[in-house]
Amino acid sequence: MTDDEHSSHIYLDTAASTPVADEVIAEMLPYLKEQYGNPSSIHKFGRETTRAIHLARKRVAEMIGASSPREITFTSGGTEANNLALKGTAIHVKSKMTKKNMIITSSIEHDAVLEPCKDLEDRGFVIIRLPVTGEGLVRPSELKNMISDNVALVSIMYANNEVGTIQPIKELVEIAHQAGTLFHTDAVQAAGKLPLNVKNLGVDMMSLSSHKINGPKGVGALYIRSDLKILPIIHGGGQEWYLRSGTENVPGIVGFGKACELANKEMGHYQGHVAGLRNYLVERVLKEIPRSRLNGLRTERIANNAHFTFFGVNGEDLIIKLDENGIAASTGSACSVKKQKQSHVLKAMGFSYEEITGSLRLSLGTHNTKDEIDRAVNVLSSIIKELRELSPFESKSM
Repeated sequence: MTDDEHSSHIYLDTAASTPVADEVIAEMLPYLKEQYGNPSSIHKFGRETTRAIHLARKRVAEMIGASSPREITFTSGGTEANNLALKGTAIHVKSKMTKKNMIITSSIEHDAVLEPCKDLEDRGFVIIRLPVTGEGLVRPSELKNMISDNVALVSIMYANNEVGTIQPIKELVEIAHQAGTLFHTDAVQAAGKLPLNVKNLGVDMMSLSSHKINGPKGVGALYIRSDLKILPIIHGGGQEWYLRSGTENVPGIVGFGKACELANKEMGHYQGHVAGLRNYLVERVLKEIPRSRLNGLRTERIANNAHFTFFGVNGEDLIIKLDENGIAASTGSACSVKKQKQSHVLKAMGFSYEEITGSLRLSLGTHNTKDEIDRAVNVLSSIIKELRELSPFESKSM
């Protein structure tokens, strides 16, 4: 694809991944070329990379209001961070021979939480999956009803990756702590879009991912409160406080740190610009495309997310047609789209088969413009009209 062809495309899938910021690339380059030392080496090359990791750790800690950079453990991404939080806690609890053999999560978590939970279930842990409302909200009352002395950990995502609903994390944390239970949140989608002050929220652990905030892929982090003990799930040379062994991905970590610094500094602009475009998009779609519906909460949703159901249209056909017209979009989680399965999130929200198959997620970023939104809505409207006219089911119902 040429530069001209690329520039004519409209990217509306930032919930899946974001473009790497120029400032991030510039900061990474020296660690891909001149400063290539292993951080575990004590010579000058090693010390240079160690200093770079320390700076990145500080920047991540500052973005989430952590007490110390020591509370940040770098991982290969959000998936590993979630696995470390869940399994590391479970292994520690099991080693202490306590009666805490239960984990509470929600029915709309990312697979990076649900799959580790399934694995722990196979190993003897009891997993409770809380239901959600039709807007994808976890009710605090549901957690209060299910919490007990036997619960080792509660893991509820901060913002949903499909419909963008923001959860009442602070209230949920208070319920967990009153019962003497630890609380972990997957904040991968919330990072860079919402203030993530771990002290104000009260969370014990928080997962983050670089490529959702204009950083490189293949790197993330887990915040672990300083007085909290969990055990590693990867063993080796003892890097990352003996919690995540393996030679550090120095360029990735450096880029992640810079992305966190930029996200922290530009959050106000992000929320204003992106939420403004998103609201404009939603207004045009609901006004101009018949039988369309916005899914999730109207207000308590992250700024970049617009999730729709278009009745009488298959979402996958819609994505293919949009792609043919130079518009990138998604039906839901990019991590599970190749499995060709129904969205467990929309199913948990009580959606019918027709509502699930007719869903489309448009997620925006600071790179998007009003002109792009206008073009995208015009193309979307035209495609939906065409698909409905071609549908034998639609012609019968008209």
